[in-house]
Amino acid sequence: MRRRDERGQTTLLIVGFALVLAMAVATVVDVSAAYLQRQGLDTVADGAALRAADLGATGEEVYAGGVPQGRLELSVERVRGSVREFLVQSGAYADYPGLAFDVDVDRASTSVTIHVTAPLDLPLTVPGSPDVATIGATGSAVVVAEP
Repeated sequence: MRRRDERGQTTLLIVGFALVLAMAVATVVDVSAAYLQRQGLDTVADGAALRAADLGATGEEVYAGGVPQGRLELSVERVRGSVREFLVQSGAYADYPGLAFDVDVDRASTSVTIHVTAPLDLPLTVPGSPDVATIGATGSAVVVAEP
């Protein structure tokens, strides 16, 4: 009776495990990079929302000059302009190439919601993953004048 030769089976198993391990490492690195970029975009969105609520309601800095008397009216044009200005001044456009934003103004509750999105630059790629990914964050602020 002939005996089967099993030489080389261990090598194949080790190579297979190495590939699985490499894909797991690439996935962890990419997930960590995505998490860190989302955290950065959270900060950008929150800052933009605060600036939009501030300048969008009054047209000027209320932290330095105080809130004017009367009802605060949010202007969509002023909100968009203040968000754009904030993103330029804070360097967000340079930090996140391809950064885009969307503004949602709720005049009834005098709240501003800012949605920012940016392409995600993944350091490693896993076979089968998308070539271009996008990540986003949302920040909101409310304008309230207390007597």
